[in-house]
Amino acid sequence: MPAEGAHRVGGFRTAAVVLAAVCAAGWGLTACGGSSPEPGEAAEPGSTPTPPASAEVRLPPLHAGFDYQIGGAYPPPVGVRIVSRDRTAAPAPGLYNICYVNAFQAQPGDEKSWPADLLLRDANGETVIDEDWDEALLDIGTAAKRKRIAARVNEWIDGCADKGFDAVEPDNYDSYTRSDDLLTADDATAFITLLSRHAHARGLAIGQKNTADLAGLRKKTGLDFAVAEECGEFDECGEYAAAFDDRVVVIEYTDSGLHKALAGFGDRLSIVRRDVDVSTPGSAGYIRRTR
Repeated sequence: MPAEGAHRVGGFRTAAVVLAAVCAAGWGLTACGGSSPEPGEAAEPGSTPTPPASAEVRLPPLHAGFDYQIGGAYPPPVGVRIVSRDRTAAPAPGLYNICYVNAFQAQPGDEKSWPADLLLRDANGETVIDEDWDEALLDIGTAAKRKRIAARVNEWIDGCADKGFDAVEPDNYDSYTRSDDLLTADDATAFITLLSRHAHARGLAIGQKNTADLAGLRKKTGLDFAVAEECGEFDECGEYAAAFDDRVVVIEYTDSGLHKALAGFGDRLSIVRRDVDVSTPGSAGYIRRTR
């Protein structure tokens, strides 16, 4: 959550992605399929159908070495096969690369770059802030606003695809729980579904970031795997493992969380212990452990 932010670089994406790209371009191939607009929202005239989730995307390998580098890219340690990096970074050659995007909240200091009406506001007109990270919540409370916000986030997803990432993790799916009841789980799932459709159209897998309560909706929302912070610490790893068939990457920020995650799921999930600032080697607070 702390971080955010070419040519094709490394990764496991295959030639099948070409079909997804052709579909995204709207060439009308029968193999492309189609999808419906949001419930209650009519399709715009002339709009391009977006392909549903399909085999064109490559999922992360199961139970593989993992490193969480959203605070800054560095050479992956030996044994790592999956890396998550901020969207402003380049993918790690030869590995499975996940692209971090802050999708539901504005980065600290970036709220002024958003149209004022797309920031969530309380009854007094004040912007609703995630106090833990000093981030303004985006207002995904209507279909029209979700569409406008998704248009911007999808440009970032396009950047991930263009750089050669294999997947995207849109952060703060759970921001509705910090909205003072101004947003709902239905708002969150409707918005993530828009992002899922676009990611798949660009040949990217898409991960559910946290939000264990909504893991059971993964098929409805089109999510492919999970990125779970502190599921060991909070006894939630089992929920993600069941919903995503063990295709889960786990980040723990305490030794106790790491030990609990390893004890219950060390032979099934991809687990790493990082410092909460996800800093780079050589930094005073840098921590990375796998046991």
